[in-house]
Amino acid sequence: MTTRKFQTVYAFAREMHPKTVKTDIQYGTAGFRTRALNLNYVLFRMGLLAALRARVKQATIGLMITASHNPEHDNGVKLVDPEGEMLEQSWEVLATELANVSDDALETVIEKIVETYDIDMNLHASVYIGKDTRPSSVSLSKAAIDGIIALKGKPLDFGIVTTPMLHYFVACRNSNGAYGEPTEEGYYNKLVNAFKKLRGTQYDNDKYVARLMFDGANGVGARKIKQFQERLGDALKIDAYNDAIIGSGKLNHMCGADFVKVSQQHPEGVPVELNARCVSVDGDADRIIYFYTDENQKFHLLDGDRMATLIAAYFKELLTLSKLNLDLGIVQTAYANGGSTNYISKTLNVPVHCVPTGVKHLHHKAQEFDIGVYFEANGHGTVIFSDRANCSINSTAKDDSLNEQEHNAATTLKNLMDVINETVGDAISDMLLVETILHAKGWDLKTWESTYRDLPNRQLKVVVKDRTVITTTDAERICVTPESLQGEINKLVSEYPNGRAFVRPSGTENVVRVYAEADTQKDCDILAAKVALKVYQLAGGVGDEPKIPSA
Repeated sequence: MTTRKFQTVYAFAREMHPKTVKTDIQYGTAGFRTRALNLNYVLFRMGLLAALRARVKQATIGLMITASHNPEHDNGVKLVDPEGEMLEQSWEVLATELANVSDDALETVIEKIVETYDIDMNLHASVYIGKDTRPSSVSLSKAAIDGIIALKGKPLDFGIVTTPMLHYFVACRNSNGAYGEPTEEGYYNKLVNAFKKLRGTQYDNDKYVARLMFDGANGVGARKIKQFQERLGDALKIDAYNDAIIGSGKLNHMCGADFVKVSQQHPEGVPVELNARCVSVDGDADRIIYFYTDENQKFHLLDGDRMATLIAAYFKELLTLSKLNLDLGIVQTAYANGGSTNYISKTLNVPVHCVPTGVKHLHHKAQEFDIGVYFEANGHGTVIFSDRANCSINSTAKDDSLNEQEHNAATTLKNLMDVINETVGDAISDMLLVETILHAKGWDLKTWESTYRDLPNRQLKVVVKDRTVITTTDAERICVTPESLQGEINKLVSEYPNGRAFVRPSGTENVVRVYAEADTQKDCDILAAKVALKVYQLAGGVGDEPKIPSA
């Protein structure tokens, strides 16, 4: 392209958003994520890419500014495709290239993308923007808007919203309202109205009490849950905690879904009330974890595996009652507890599949079913419905020839679809779904937990010189390189009843993540530490060696 059409973009980038970091950054499963002070030029360039992507798809694209469960000093950005799904993988490569080129080469890369995809730059380019509560999100949003405007795109800034809300807005806009109204009020109304229909007028039921304690991780979820509180009323009483002001430095600190899941302990800022039903969400409210402390002061965790099994069992029951012939399946990752996988396959008799870590992998696999339930153990997941399932459920719910049992089951399925955010894992939507099922069954958390036994598990991480020395296969369950590492893991695993372990490289930092299971927590902790030590020794560990707990 000899006309140098994008010289003004190049000049603007040099002046206002110059590339300040020499090291490369990778678009991972959650987009770009690093220290906020290193992201200004990246956000400008993702604004450029979003404007190009919107023209290619001839649809509204989303741009979310968040670092999810990371500390407050971090931030990040990810793009949202037209149906509210993650960015297409081939464009992740373009995003990485665009983020890492020098300022001098920026114009050339833009021209190459335009030529490769034959982009008509005269087309309308609509981009929706959302951000979490991090102080850095304001300036980064401005950088993204500058990029969108530089390529004559039309940004619409929704301000502070949860990540799932932005995904929802994009899906609604591109469905011309068929999926819902692309506004905050439309989001609240759709979920709350469906929840109230499912709840009925009897708020408590047997062991179920319509009250929970909510850990907002001092993030955007803590803000938005107040809107739900106002609309839910007595249908679900929510005692909200961890709602620190922006810039307090408390975002995700010793609280939130990731902290509770990894540390397996009660979050700070939430009073310990014995046997009370509690939830924690993460900083951008796309993950949720349930937990409680029993009368013996023992902490109990109910994670994404538990939610997947609860939801799938309920859907299977409703499909049987309604006599709808739809394929139901569950998708997990290697982090799924072995107890849950055994329960799904042997007790529920529901197909279960394992895919690599990352929601995009789970979402894609779940699309193979009429009703696909997918959750990562960290609490990130949802349910998606095929067009066939959508049509069948809606038409069956309207069929007056059905008996009462069939009609009620089909109607329940219809309302469940509206309480679910199908676009992506949504902590608050998932919470309303779980609360609906627990209410219908009359269960407290103890009863839910009793459905199967989790194997004790432990997660560790090992800092290494270069995480790329670790490669895996079989949905990340088998280590390929270094060559001798998997053999060492196999030997260690064989020493413990119900032992299982795997290692995988982090997608964002030079860290290798270790996961282990065994019949007892003591054995599990020892196994995890021994595997971590082998990683340290064979994969270039740095810093202190992992310590093996005494037997």
